[in-house]
Amino acid sequence: MTAAEDRIWTLPNLLSALRLLGVPVFLWLVLGPEADGWAIGLLILAGFSDWLDGKIARAWNQMSRLGRLIDPLADRLYILATLLGLVLRDAVPWWLALIVPLRDVLLLWVPPLLRRHGYGPALPVHFLGKAGTAALMYAFPLLFLASHDGWYADICAISGWAFAIWGTGLYWWAGVLYVVQVRQLIGTRAG
Repeated sequence: MTAAEDRIWTLPNLLSALRLLGVPVFLWLVLGPEADGWAIGLLILAGFSDWLDGKIARAWNQMSRLGRLIDPLADRLYILATLLGLVLRDAVPWWLALIVPLRDVLLLWVPPLLRRHGYGPALPVHFLGKAGTAALMYAFPLLFLASHDGWYADICAISGWAFAIWGTGLYWWAGVLYVVQVRQLIGTRAG
């Protein structure tokens, strides 16, 4: 690792930290005043900042170890918070709120195993994982809008569920690929 990898004060890390701070605000907006417009706006802003921090990190060479930890953490916390809000507002069934984070629970063994074999705490994120997360981040605002009575509810329900199903499938498939990567890394080192 280079000294650049140890940087903390970068614009991408600031964007990820702001996204993390937005999680409790989002939950409060959804569960407290039920200010769905503001909650959806915050969710869209979080999704945009997720894309932007990665773009800036690569373009300005501001990738860091901290960024590789807090960026996916912010994504997962938004996913959990959104699923919790959607379930508590009866906008999605419990099974969706359980199946999506179950993938991350089942992968909790990966970071300790990687560390034990001399690798970093996480594998590089691949396109499939990013696509799954992006699809879920599209699904959630649409599913919130689908829970309303407006003219747009049916359109949002159809597209929201399409994104949710595809996103969940891609999210799980990415998890399977992470397991394959870990087995290949560990097998290479052992062999």
